[in-house]
Amino acid sequence: MTVQDIRSFNRFYTNVIGALDYGRHLYAPYTLTESRVLYELAHAPRTDAADLRAQLHLDAGYLSRILNRFEEDGLVERGPSETDPRRRSVALTGRGREAAALLDERARETVGALLDTVRAEDRPRLAEAMRTVREILGEGRAPRPDDVVLRDPAPGDLGWIVQRNAALYAAEYGFNLDYEGLVARIVAEYGEDHDPHLERTWIAELDGRPVGCVMCVRDDAPGAARLRLLLVEPDARGLGIGDRLVGAVVGFAREAGYREVVLWTNDVLAAARRIYQRHGFVLVAEKPHRSFGQDLVGQDWRLDLLATPE
Repeated sequence: MTVQDIRSFNRFYTNVIGALDYGRHLYAPYTLTESRVLYELAHAPRTDAADLRAQLHLDAGYLSRILNRFEEDGLVERGPSETDPRRRSVALTGRGREAAALLDERARETVGALLDTVRAEDRPRLAEAMRTVREILGEGRAPRPDDVVLRDPAPGDLGWIVQRNAALYAAEYGFNLDYEGLVARIVAEYGEDHDPHLERTWIAELDGRPVGCVMCVRDDAPGAARLRLLLVEPDARGLGIGDRLVGAVVGFAREAGYREVVLWTNDVLAAARRIYQRHGFVLVAEKPHRSFGQDLVGQDWRLDLLATPE
């Protein structure tokens, strides 16, 4: 391979990207950079301006001007960081989430139109070629938190949730097939009938593959949402994925008008419990039980959204 080969490919790829209409129509009324900022904020429930600047490699003054415009337009809210008083946190408002969702929908439609030109039998080969390029050119660089994207489930992802929950809990905690049956029922109920305004599933994606998931569904108790099936793949742990997934559930539940978020877990899941505690969940009940082939202690946790500040 020569430098000319790479430059030639770059020109070809740039033309393909141009065909996706990366211009005013796709991002209007925002610039490409402004749209990137909205995208990052939509996939991180709350972040610091300094982290945002580092993730996008933006000049501090340029990012500040973008955020000033967004704040004037009612798209973002800024305030003191919860972890470092020297920093400023940035979060999308409801209007900001609507704007980000519109841009994301346009991008999905445009990329979908491009994929429609690719024959079905050629798509696996194309996907593998793209993974190969990323693996080779990204060799030696460890994954970073900003490499992870939270997205809605695509066809096949609900089946992945069942399979990975069953396999991981069997490997790490010795759960038997009863647990897979429980997860399958939860996922099937969601897939067959859910209200997208009140219920949602997130898939965490890294390098084109799912590495985590969580669900937010209606609980039987009035005004309560239930967090279910939080999972992060072992090789993707340490990137803050679990924290982002739980934060996404809490933010969605608050926006949807729920009064509280509840969840049921077991005492052996120590790492998950620490995440719940960081987000303000409180343990309200414990009870020993025999399930999934193991002696466990079940725990009920609750987050009061009315008492917990955004």
